[in-house]
Amino acid sequence: MTVSPLPAAERQHWHLLSCNILAGASIGRYREYVTRSFNAVLPGKTKVANLDRLASLLPDFDLIGLQEADAGSLRSGFLNQTRYLAEAAGMPYWSHQPNRPVAGLAHSSNGLISRIQPGAVFDYPLPSRIPGRGALLATFGEGRQQLAVMIAHLSLSAAARMRQLAIIAEILQAYPHAILMGDLNADLDSAELQHFFRRSSLQPALTPPATFPSWNPRKRLDHILTSGDIRLERVWALPQAFSDHLPLAAEISLPSQVAAAAAP
Repeated sequence: MTVSPLPAAERQHWHLLSCNILAGASIGRYREYVTRSFNAVLPGKTKVANLDRLASLLPDFDLIGLQEADAGSLRSGFLNQTRYLAEAAGMPYWSHQPNRPVAGLAHSSNGLISRIQPGAVFDYPLPSRIPGRGALLATFGEGRQQLAVMIAHLSLSAAARMRQLAIIAEILQAYPHAILMGDLNADLDSAELQHFFRRSSLQPALTPPATFPSWNPRKRLDHILTSGDIRLERVWALPQAFSDHLPLAAEISLPSQVAAAAAP
C-alpha cells in the first residue's frame, strides 16, 4: 500500500522496544542451555539483577513489549516480572498475558509496559501443538485514528507459525494503524512471514538487525512491523544482552492525529 508522506511537523516520534527476556535468565553460550539449566526452574539474585539492568533502559522508550516474562512462579521467586520491570523503571502502565503455566514451576507471559495508557487490552490464544501461545493486543485511542499494538511470541514449528500469523493478520485487518512486535521465531525470508506480508498491510524495516543468539547474532527472529502510514524511521538491536535474544528497538513516526488520539 502506498501512503503519501506527511510533513515532519505533522508527525510524532515514539520509541519502541521488544525483548524476549527468558524469565530473567542470562545465557551467553549454547552450552549454557544445559550447564545452567537449573536457571529455568530456580529463582536467584542474578535474575533480579538482570531485570534491574534492563529496567534502567526502559525510560528511554514509550512502549515495551516483553516475551517470556514470568507471570509469578517458582523460577522467578513468584515475581510478576512485567510488573516488576514497569515499577522499577517508573513506567505508569503495564499489562500481561499469562499463557503457559507449568505446575507452578514456570508461567510464561507476554507483557506490555507503556508510558501511554491503553484504552483496552485483549488476550488472543494462538493455536500450537503444545498449548500456551498467545498474542496480547492493546489499543490506544478510538475510531479511525486508533492505534493497535500487538505483542506475540510464536512457535518453533513453521506450520504452527503459519496458522498463528494467519490469525494475527485477520485480527489486525480491523485496525488501519497497527504495530506487531515480538519474537516471531522466523526470519524475514521465511515462507510464513512472506505469506503474512501478502495478507496484511504490515511491513518490516528494510534492513532489520539480527538478534539471536545474543552472544553472536546471526538470525533475525525478533521483529517490529508497522502498517499504513506508521513509518519505521530506525530499527536497531541494543548491544546489551539480557537473555539469549538482543532487545530490538525502533523509532517510529506517527501521523499527529493518531498520536493525539493515542495519548489525548
